[in-house]
Amino acid sequence: MHNDLHTLLCQKDKKVLFVGIGNLLKSDDGVGVYISGKIKAKEGISVLTVEVSIENYIGKINRLNPDYLVLIDCMDFKSKAGNYKLLDVNQVQDLTFNTHNISLKRLKEFFIMPVFILGIQPEKVDFGENLSYLVKENADSIIKLINNRR
Repeated sequence: MHNDLHTLLCQKDKKVLFVGIGNLLKSDDGVGVYISGKIKAKEGISVLTVEVSIENYIGKINRLNPDYLVLIDCMDFKSKAGNYKLLDVNQVQDLTFNTHNISLKRLKEFFIMPVFILGIQPEKVDFGENLSYLVKENADSIIKLINNRR
């Protein structure tokens, strides 16, 4: 069980696929897409940006067959804007995110590997193309953590 991103990234022999989910037109809801757009793919790290249609990428994700699948998305867990948590998909209640049609709990049934959610607390999800300051600041630190994996 990986309770944080750093622990997950420290497993050198494991392949991690990061998948950016979200709607770029709804402020902080686009944070997953913002992060996935800045992750540098390298040995052990791959990345996909699916925006709001992860259902269309199920086959591709299973063909890539990473050791761990990490879905990056904004998630309201009643915390300070920009805070983030890495959760095993089994820890997530059966919740459907504002912009997705499928619950994440149900989604894991389609994948053959362990699924984690990297949830980032949004400040706002109304229409607008910019991330709020705290969300962007923490998103940048997540990107740096992932890109600095040795």
